[in-house]
Amino acid sequence: MSIKSKFILSAAAVFLGTTAYAGCGLSGGNVSILGNEFAAIQAVAEGAKQCAGDGVTVESNLNKDYRELQVAALTANPAQYTAVTTTNAAIVPLLNSDLIRPLDELIAKHGQHLSKSQMITVDGKVMAVAFMANAQHLFIREDILKAAGVKAPQTYEEVIAAGKAIKDAGLLQYPFATTSKTGWDLAQEFVNMYLGHGGSFFKPGTAEPNVNNETGVAALNTLKELVALSNPDYLTFDSNAVQASWEAGEVAMAHLWGSRGTGILDDEGSTAEIVGNTALIASPTVGGGSTPASTLWWDGFVIASNVSDEDAEASFVAMVNGISPEVVKANNDAAVWLVKGYEPSPASAGVSATATGGTKPYPMIPFMGLMHTALGAELTEFLQGSESAEQALADAEASYVAAAKEKGFLN
Repeated sequence: MSIKSKFILSAAAVFLGTTAYAGCGLSGGNVSILGNEFAAIQAVAEGAKQCAGDGVTVESNLNKDYRELQVAALTANPAQYTAVTTTNAAIVPLLNSDLIRPLDELIAKHGQHLSKSQMITVDGKVMAVAFMANAQHLFIREDILKAAGVKAPQTYEEVIAAGKAIKDAGLLQYPFATTSKTGWDLAQEFVNMYLGHGGSFFKPGTAEPNVNNETGVAALNTLKELVALSNPDYLTFDSNAVQASWEAGEVAMAHLWGSRGTGILDDEGSTAEIVGNTALIASPTVGGGSTPASTLWWDGFVIASNVSDEDAEASFVAMVNGISPEVVKANNDAAVWLVKGYEPSPASAGVSATATGGTKPYPMIPFMGLMHTALGAELTEFLQGSESAEQALADAEASYVAAAKEKGFLN
């Protein structure tokens, strides 16, 4: 499988061109959107809903658990949703099960103004249209770091030292937070850390696992030092929980998705003191490496296979309307948009800095999802102190191998 996606990301701008699609021009079709729940996706869904009327219905279900819903929902015939907002990792199981349709004909008919750089191509066919970039990076409270006598950390070793200094100074009890909820979130933190340490998840040219090694142990040990600086309930912390803790002034450093920047920097749910002292910077490096310990992502939309051609066409047109320059202009600070007219903002500074540091894209290969699931299920016992790092990684590899054999990736 070859998957190609071209981004132009810089500290100054993320610029990919589209032109406004004036009016929806639909006379029928049902549109039902499944997607993640945060400001940028909400804006896209609202833009798509502008196509409702004249025999067209447009509905959405925005849910932070959309990944767990998408495969079953699109396997149904007809599919429960006609369109899904997805990412370079979440799309893989949809591709593996042929649950989404090629978009080339729809692009030729209704997406002439989309940039080729937005078109996610798989084996020569456009399978998704990207509309924003994302990455996890560091959020810091400059006033608390200053009070503790430390500078903005550039490495995870400096994050750990700063966290200890903040605790020792009695400034905060739990100075660090990240999306460490058991399951997908925790696995993603390991993915970030493992790549930051220079690891490779599979033996070259194969689907054989390659995480139970010195690099994997080093990545886990770093994570354990970080969660020691976190709220004891860290295994329940998703993006919503981290943002809430930040806005309540409970943490001074957080590794969080860039898409949360707008919500954290706005004037809702927090105080002027917290917002005014919040800075968004690059994800730290780790273990002497030079690449930020994070992964680059795109968010985009796909169209279900198991829907009528009329519903597919209506869904494509509605989603294109949802990512129009007008929608981006009205929601400029909600994301690092891959749409003409986007102007970088303070909320995008961390994503831009992380991208320009050479951060690797999330591995977009058919069996990475199985590895991700195995990691999410098997790492908690190590973090809780009831299992060694080597055993946790061995368990993850065994879980992955069983799943990969079932799916035919391994003999």
